[in-house]
Amino acid sequence: MRTKVYIDGQSGTTGLQIYDRIGAREDLELLRIDESKRHDIEERKKFLNAAEIVFLCLPDDGAREAVSLIENPSVRVIDASTAHRTNDAWVYGYPELSASQREAIRTGKRIANPGCHATGLISTTAPLVRMGIVPKDYPVTCYSLTGYSGGGKKMIAAYEAQERSAELSAPGIYGLNMRHKHVPEMQKMTGLTYAPVFHPIVDDYYKGMATTVMFQNRLLNGVKSAEEVRNRLAEYYRDAYFVTVRPFEEKPATIYANRLAGTNRLEIIVCGTEEQTTVTALFDNLGKGASGAAVQNMNIMLGLDERTGLE
Repeated sequence: MRTKVYIDGQSGTTGLQIYDRIGAREDLELLRIDESKRHDIEERKKFLNAAEIVFLCLPDDGAREAVSLIENPSVRVIDASTAHRTNDAWVYGYPELSASQREAIRTGKRIANPGCHATGLISTTAPLVRMGIVPKDYPVTCYSLTGYSGGGKKMIAAYEAQERSAELSAPGIYGLNMRHKHVPEMQKMTGLTYAPVFHPIVDDYYKGMATTVMFQNRLLNGVKSAEEVRNRLAEYYRDAYFVTVRPFEEKPATIYANRLAGTNRLEIIVCGTEEQTTVTALFDNLGKGASGAAVQNMNIMLGLDERTGLE
């Protein structure tokens, strides 16, 4: 019997990407609302309560409204918005964080899909904090490169317009008020005492992300070099499928932020010396950073191989 799935916000970037990943699967029955009725509350309510799995690909207020419309206790929700990521009643959807996190996703009714930049920082920093290598009060700094697809339809249209601003050909540093919407989940899921100093940077390519944190080794615990940091992360992720740690290189090659575009993989790259370490998470902002992660979480919730439809 096929699992009934509904995407609320099916015409947005994340909704379309989820549909691309699951639309042809024979184990799922995708419920499709009439395009002319996608803003009709009663029609949406009908679909939200008819599904077994609901993906919310909406602005924060829309996601909260959608949850309020669900009356069927058997409906399980994966929310791709920011609305519920720091809500203790919701499970954070990064299964590689720990065995208990994966189990909470498997049995959960309400899953908050991680933000793309947050996935990058949490994947590298949370394990180091949990292992005691990075002190909880460490002054973490991070920059994150992303393709323009993460900005949604308006940004995509601006970058792909025939006549566009010359500024769009250069990297753009944004979130300059230090209040980027992903920072609260970064702090909560890493366990840091203080919010990281975080700068996102958008550039003239469609998709792909490279999120880098920087450490002074003298302020870390139990490691004496970047290579040791790499080895500890490799041990932490030894059983993960989608998250891998690249072997340490004395002279690492250039990291290109779009190298894993089109995949659901996340690769951690550790560089540095005995004095300093940088740790980069390389992945697709639309894959492991959004829709791919949402489908992975659905697979876990349904008791399926997490790779289903993502290879």
